[in-house]
Amino acid sequence: MSTQRSNGGYALDPVLLGIVLSILLLGLVMLASASVSKASKETGDFLFFVKAQLGVAAVGTLGAAVVAMIPTSFYFKHANLLLIAAAVLLLAVLLPGIGHEVNGSRRWIRLAGVRLQPSELVRVMVLCWVAAYAARREKELRESLTGLVKPLGVTFIFSLMLLMEPDFGAAAVLFVTAFGLLFLAGARLRWVLLCVATAGAGFTLLMVSADYRLERLTCFLDPWAKADNCGYQLAQSLIAIGRGEWFGVGLGDSIQKLFYLPEAHTDFLFAVLAEELGMAGILLTLALFMALVWRTLFIARSAAAAGLAFEASLAAAFGLWVGTQALVNVGVNLGVLPTKGLTLPFMSYGRSSLLVAMMWVGMVLRVHHEATTRARGSASSSSRRAAIVEAGA
Repeated sequence: MSTQRSNGGYALDPVLLGIVLSILLLGLVMLASASVSKASKETGDFLFFVKAQLGVAAVGTLGAAVVAMIPTSFYFKHANLLLIAAAVLLLAVLLPGIGHEVNGSRRWIRLAGVRLQPSELVRVMVLCWVAAYAARREKELRESLTGLVKPLGVTFIFSLMLLMEPDFGAAAVLFVTAFGLLFLAGARLRWVLLCVATAGAGFTLLMVSADYRLERLTCFLDPWAKADNCGYQLAQSLIAIGRGEWFGVGLGDSIQKLFYLPEAHTDFLFAVLAEELGMAGILLTLALFMALVWRTLFIARSAAAAGLAFEASLAAAFGLWVGTQALVNVGVNLGVLPTKGLTLPFMSYGRSSLLVAMMWVGMVLRVHHEATTRARGSASSSSRRAAIVEAGA
């Protein structure tokens, strides 16, 4: 794949930008369709949520441009400070007067009248620390179980803090992403499997330790038995997906979005997409996310080949996160996973989610720039040395 350079010499990745833009545009189209009834009823403006999403996308694009100019060495140098800041943010959410509660969950902070969800940013901060740990302690990570347990212990503490909000979905995605990142960084497979089994048992205990989580699990197993209660949302999602068949009922013609399916513009946007665009829309969406994960991991591999271990882990962390969260969201909509409050990246309505995701793209673009610059510098040095040897001969 060819890489284009701007006049200022910045190495951009048009493939990554094209994939993200495609997902974002598809999301805006489906958001316009899924939110029209809710927006008209609650605000009187049928495009209210689309306009808000566009505004966040614009701010996120600016934020991505700023982040793309920050050397990755900044995150490596200040990884511990980022981890401390992440802890402060999660503690602030739990403090009365600062944290804001919605539907029984305290996941938001109000700043200047704007509601923000710190867990989105916290995941990036924690994964930056994990990437820095993997780069600094590569030998220990590869050669000992202790080297794997240490970062997983830190990640587990942050997962518990997320569970206190409670936000089981965010905690699970963070833990799975950290596992995958440490494995890619060199942790031995047998130790990873041992920790996965232990963590799986732990999360299972957490799942059944709270009545509301256990209820979600039982509803997920048989939503039709409780379709008038806890299984209502999933049942309506399955009805929407079933109506879509191969090519959908047509863009804008969803019935389930007309107040039958709760959260149609956020967590269950995929169900509306499946109803209106059918299997063809589902396959297109999955292909776009697979392409995004592939391209991000390709950038991570390029960074690793250039000798940039930390940068490679940063890019891989984004790919693992976006792939895991998209998989969980789609699985919830299809009824193969318990219901979680997780958005579909770049598509579902959510200010904090989209803003942080866009800025994370800027970080991956920075990794691509540094890897490309390093590779070109190495190639130039090799050419010069070959020329000197040839001249001397």
